[in-house]
Amino acid sequence: MKNGINSRVYEKLFQIAGGIMSPAIEDWKKQGGRVMGYFCSWVPEELFIAAGILPFRIRGTGSTGTERADEYFTSCNCSFPRHCFNTALSGGYDFLDGVVIGTSCDAIRHVFDNWKNSPLKTPFVYQLNRPDLSGEIMAAYFREELVKMNAAIENHFGVKITDEQLWKAIKLCNETRQLQQQLYDLRKAPNPSISGSEVAAVMVAGASMPKEQYNRDLAVLLNELPGSKPDDNSHSARLMIVGACGDDPIICEIAEQQGAVVVNDQTCFGGVVKYKGVSETGGDPLAAIARYQIIDRPFCAKIGGAHPLRTSVILDIVRDFKVDGIIGQRLGCCDAWGGELFALREDFKQAGTPCLMIEREYIPDSRGQLTTRVQAFLETIQR
Repeated sequence: MKNGINSRVYEKLFQIAGGIMSPAIEDWKKQGGRVMGYFCSWVPEELFIAAGILPFRIRGTGSTGTERADEYFTSCNCSFPRHCFNTALSGGYDFLDGVVIGTSCDAIRHVFDNWKNSPLKTPFVYQLNRPDLSGEIMAAYFREELVKMNAAIENHFGVKITDEQLWKAIKLCNETRQLQQQLYDLRKAPNPSISGSEVAAVMVAGASMPKEQYNRDLAVLLNELPGSKPDDNSHSARLMIVGACGDDPIICEIAEQQGAVVVNDQTCFGGVVKYKGVSETGGDPLAAIARYQIIDRPFCAKIGGAHPLRTSVILDIVRDFKVDGIIGQRLGCCDAWGGELFALREDFKQAGTPCLMIEREYIPDSRGQLTTRVQAFLETIQR
């Protein structure tokens, strides 16, 4: 992730995003705080925050191999969970007091099995079930799963999660989403004051530190950033990234090095995280969270029936941000995003939006090949 913004706050967020352990987590642990690791953006942070636990989204930042994880996973599994699990086996996540692993794709689901049956001594390991379809019945089912997880957290950590605490956590996380949306809106400008790879660092930091602290820092950063840099028409294209992960924005960096500007994304660590917000009305906070994750924001590629909403949101962004082309990225052996990007490509063609589909590994072993493909795509757009 490149760092070109002259801001102490951005430098702080950049450093937090650049590694697993950070001063923010160290300070939290020194004060006796507990940390809950989790995979996937649909696992509700609100429940951990309401329990007084710091949510930390698991990623493989800094991983250089999967040798130890390969004893548990075959090579036909996506490289993201393998790098994350290798980091865990190497001690990178020893600071966690618990981990919640959802039933996302098969590879992530198997992380739970392997975590439970490995030498890892994480005190609390829980599997959260999520339906693979959208709809009212599925939202009701997911609410009951959240009730079960709440009870498990209360029992293990000796805490009580009240509705009042949940509503307070919902409001806090909604504030985060609103601030992140303001950050993304800056990129509507002809020459945005923050690049796509820089935004990626800010977004990753938001899942790696206390929310109250992050919101204060992000508010300061927004005040420091101008709406647009001086006019510069040298950008070869305005691009959007769609697909898996997004915590390692190598495609953004490559595109920006080629003279393009990445003005938006719909990735698992990026734009999909800040979609609208959980309803703050009604009498049941768990029902509000469940509805948000299953009906209002069904952006996981594994959720059936969500494709029309996903397409609609992306094409709205194409219009609002004046996107010239879309780069879709999937990790090797990722069936979920493989199928979704195939469907999206047809929608983009019908809408007249150029698109490039890239398959890559979580830690790419060939930057040169990716650069060649992005460069050729930009030349196509210019023609």
